[in-house]
Amino acid sequence: MSISATQVKELREKTGAGMMDCKKALMENDGDMEAAIDWLRTKGLAKAAKKAGRVASEGLVGVATDGAKSAIVEINSETDFVARNDGFQKLVRDIAETALTVGGDRDATAAATYPGKSHSVDDELREQIATIGENMTFRRAAGLAVDAGVISSYVHNAIAPGLGKIGVIVAMESTGDAEAVNALGRQIAMHVAASNPLAVTPDEVDADVAARERAVYSEQARESGKPENIIEKMVEGRMRKFFEEVALLKQPFVVDPDNTVEKAVEAASKEIGAPIKVAGFVRFEVGEGVDKKDDDFAAEVQAMAGGN
Repeated sequence: MSISATQVKELREKTGAGMMDCKKALMENDGDMEAAIDWLRTKGLAKAAKKAGRVASEGLVGVATDGAKSAIVEINSETDFVARNDGFQKLVRDIAETALTVGGDRDATAAATYPGKSHSVDDELREQIATIGENMTFRRAAGLAVDAGVISSYVHNAIAPGLGKIGVIVAMESTGDAEAVNALGRQIAMHVAASNPLAVTPDEVDADVAARERAVYSEQARESGKPENIIEKMVEGRMRKFFEEVALLKQPFVVDPDNTVEKAVEAASKEIGAPIKVAGFVRFEVGEGVDKKDDDFAAEVQAMAGGN
C-alpha cells in the first residue's frame, strides 16, 4: 500500500524512530498508526510513546472549585498571544464557573446560559471569535465532587488565578480536617501535573491499555528465545513495573520521593486521625493530543524519494 509522507512524519514525531523505520512500520501494519507504534516498540526502535501525541494547540485550561465540587475546562485558540488576552481569560474563567454549575458536563456547559448574558456559552464563544478575530474552540470539560471531603486543585505556571497550561483537580474523600486534607490534596494535584498518571490504582488502569502493554512486552520477551515459562515471568515483572509507573498511588511522591503517594496518604490519615481516600483526578494539558497544522512536508518527501 502507499504510505504518505504525512503519515511517516506523524509517526516519527510520536516515536522518535528513524524515517525509514517509520515507513516500514506503517507498511507492515497497513497504515495503522497505533499498530505501527507497537511494531516499532517491539523492535526496540521506539520508546513507550504516550498515546496523546504532541502538545500542539494553544489556549488555556480553567479550573473552578467550590469546596466539595470542582470543574475543569479547556478552551483552545490559534495562538498563545490570544491566551494572554484579558477577554479570552475572562471567557475561560466564566466557562469554568458555568461548568461548575452542571457537574463539569461539556455539552451541558456549552448549552447553559453564559454569565451576565441571555445567550448560551456556545453563542458567547462565537461572539468572542468575531471580537478577538481568531478561531477558538471549547474542547472539553470535566467535574469531580465528593460527599465528604474536598476537591483540591492546582494550575501549573498560572497565567492568572485558576488559568494556565496544565490544570489538575483531585477528589479527596475524608471526614478529617478539611484544611489538612486540602493541603495534601494540593500536593497530590501538583504531583499529577508533573507525573501524568493514567489512573489512581493499578486496578483502574484501562484494560485495553494494559492489554496492549502486555502484548508488546510478550513479543519483546519472545524475541529473546527464552522458554515460555521464563517469558511469562519476564512479562509479569514488566507489567508490575508498568503499573508502578502509571498508577498514581504507586508512584514516588514528587514532594517526598522516598515515599509513594500511597504512603503519604496513609501517613496523613494517621496524623489527622481520619481515613483519607484519593477518589479520582482529572488532568488537562492545553493541546494534549492535538497536532499543529504543518503543511511543509517537502523535505520529508524528498528524503523518502531519495531512499534516505
